[in-house]
Amino acid sequence: MSDHGRILVSLCTYNERDNLAPLVAEIRSTLPQADVLVLDDNSPDGTGKLADELHAADPKVLVEHRAGKLGLGSAILAGMRSAIDRDYDLLINMDADFSHHPRYLPALLAGMERRDVMIGSRYVPGGGSAHWPLARRLMSAGVNRLVRLLMRIPARDTSGAYRCYRVSLLRRAHLEKVISRGYSFQQEVLYRCRKAGARMGETPILFENRRAGASKVNPHEAVRSLSTIVLIGLGAFFGLE
Repeated sequence: MSDHGRILVSLCTYNERDNLAPLVAEIRSTLPQADVLVLDDNSPDGTGKLADELHAADPKVLVEHRAGKLGLGSAILAGMRSAIDRDYDLLINMDADFSHHPRYLPALLAGMERRDVMIGSRYVPGGGSAHWPLARRLMSAGVNRLVRLLMRIPARDTSGAYRCYRVSLLRRAHLEKVISRGYSFQQEVLYRCRKAGARMGETPILFENRRAGASKVNPHEAVRSLSTIVLIGLGAFFGLE
């Protein structure tokens, strides 16, 4: 138990066997008071089996097996519901491939003293993205500007998944209304949090390339998510939601 109460760190996995054990070890070393929840989408590389082995060795590592690859947004949402159902105080979500390094966890927690959502941000002073091509940087910057304009979210990085949420806020954020299941989930859930009165903050991170395995970036899903962002954003902008 810490001053922050009960903390859950959620990791959504699909074919992350090579990254999972060292990542969990670093999280447990950095935040020994936290539990770690692995939500595995029936990875064919055996990530789920490895997660069960980690749980057997350390009861603070929890595992949820999902039926298949159902989308990153739905996996994060499952983690949020698990944090609510298990009565945690804070939920931290991070990518499972070391693009979100555990060294930033203390800064996220420190920001929660006065916030309901803390974002590991690439777009505040001190933050950045390692080895991103110019086209990806421009696309990310454009989407973030669009979201800030339409959804009136007071944050510079609305698309990253490295975040800490106050679970009491998630309880009143009407997560049942979330329609996104892919990349657009990150923006939509911030919108739901803003509507629930969230105090948001950002702390700088360096987004790094994955240590092992293949990227899950899907151009088709990216286009679909942009359409969802525009749909939700226009509804928010014109007061239709």
